[in-house]
Amino acid sequence: MTPDLWSYPNGVYDTGQAADVVGYDVEATDGKIGSVDDATYEVGQSYLIVDTGPWIFGKKVMLPASVVTQIDPVERKIFVGRTKQEIKNAPEFDESAFKESAYRDTLGEYYGRFPYWGAP
Repeated sequence: MTPDLWSYPNGVYDTGQAADVVGYDVEATDGKIGSVDDATYEVGQSYLIVDTGPWIFGKKVMLPASVVTQIDPVERKIFVGRTKQEIKNAPEFDESAFKESAYRDTLGEYYGRFPYWGAP
């Protein structure tokens, strides 16, 4: 079964208890990629905007919520089930179009072709 790319996996984000994750560090499977610049929590429309800092020359990336595998509020870290290279190769973040369905469809097609790494 394919997960909804724009929803957090079950057990990863509890809307009743989780804090705002803006400012949290983001860790790919092979190292830190940046910190959360913006995040949404609407069912079926959730994503993270990550400021990559010097890693990709100060660019931002948009990650569908389904790639999040763990949120650690104590360490203020978010773990994602993608490698740095997979994230770097994703369609470029478009600040003017990221809320439009065409951009989200393109991003969804890219992330949808990888195995699902979300929480059980």
